[in-house]
Amino acid sequence: MEYNQQKIQFEGKESKNPFAFHYYDPEKVVAGRKMKDHLKFAMSYWHTINASGTDMFGGDTMDKTFGEPYGIERFKKKADFAFDLMQKLGIEYYCFHDVDVAPEGETLAESVKNLEIITDYLLQKQQETGIKLLWATANMFGDKKYMAGAGTSCVADVFAMAAGKVKAGIDAAIKLGASGYVFWGGREGYDTLLNTNMGLELDNLARLLTMARDYGRAKGFTGDFYIEPKPKEPTKHQYDFDVATCANFLRKYNLMDDFRMNIEANHATLAGHTFQHELRTARVNGIFGSIDANQGDMLLGWDTDQFPTNVYDTTLCMYEVLKAGGFTNGGLNFDAKARRQSNTYEDILLSYIAGMDAFALGLLKADALIADGRLDAFVEERYASYKKGIGKSIVEGKETLESLAAYAANLTNIQVPSGRQEYLETLVNDILFS
Repeated sequence: MEYNQQKIQFEGKESKNPFAFHYYDPEKVVAGRKMKDHLKFAMSYWHTINASGTDMFGGDTMDKTFGEPYGIERFKKKADFAFDLMQKLGIEYYCFHDVDVAPEGETLAESVKNLEIITDYLLQKQQETGIKLLWATANMFGDKKYMAGAGTSCVADVFAMAAGKVKAGIDAAIKLGASGYVFWGGREGYDTLLNTNMGLELDNLARLLTMARDYGRAKGFTGDFYIEPKPKEPTKHQYDFDVATCANFLRKYNLMDDFRMNIEANHATLAGHTFQHELRTARVNGIFGSIDANQGDMLLGWDTDQFPTNVYDTTLCMYEVLKAGGFTNGGLNFDAKARRQSNTYEDILLSYIAGMDAFALGLLKADALIADGRLDAFVEERYASYKKGIGKSIVEGKETLESLAAYAANLTNIQVPSGRQEYLETLVNDILFS
């Protein structure tokens, strides 16, 4: 296949053109909004522009140096390619870590200066194309100084360095008009409690997040701060294990008003949850924010970051998004990379087309599930006992332990209705394949 120089178009599900969308029609109205506004697709800079096929057992399979030595000019060429690619795909947002877009210097001051130069260039590209920054973050896990964490490091100078990187990252987010700033605590955890002061580490992590919140708000940042839950890899025990763990952390340190979850499908898998479970947990706790869209290999116990093609997962994901009222500041960032053997520039396009189509189809089917109404009706009926009698009184807070004990004292032959899981799974299949 030759590299397609034209913008990818919607051609419908009957098309055999691999360089066309079969389900993603950005202007199509679904549930009252354009498809592109429901989905808010974003390009991940680290995987798409930088990742070159390296894994733990082998080196690069794709050259992404753009013919330039490591420095400002290489990163400008990366930006040119990134914005060209997004325009071809019709993607209106992107996301990055600081070191994805700008070369690191010998000192924090040099790195910040490089970031300022490149964000000037990115701002120019945004103004030329209308593409926006969804969120920014700082890489505080790659350099060896972060081997014991950043906000949770045992060394105060490392904590200070992390704070400096976060400040620069928030400044960049404000400059580029981002609606979010993410904390991914890749090494915010521990390998053994034998050398760990857990209480101090958690308190210090909260101190860093609180400083970031206060600084951002003081500088006029009105977007969301995100925590991205991940249970393991590289740290054996991570403090941001899953959504429920993060919610507990945010409540303890009074950060619930400003922080939301950036939920990744592959991380849910590693936590032993479904993607839908993590989304539902965030939704019912009022901290649903944004999504890193990918999928993992169920036969591998690590973060493979594959482009999402499982329509069951995308349907149940978009079901939760629609039930949450849709995205506000967040969106669907493709934290995904083409497989190591898919090592051509054509494969980048094909990978994004696959992911975007999978989520577009998921959106259509999620809307159909909701419009069908049988799922909602079944759940409503299953919990009907809480709409009348003693159940209604429990929900309204009118009962006590004593009153309920008296009520239950002589109850007999209590019937619990069937959950009908197989029927409901068949219902989902009927909607998906109708």
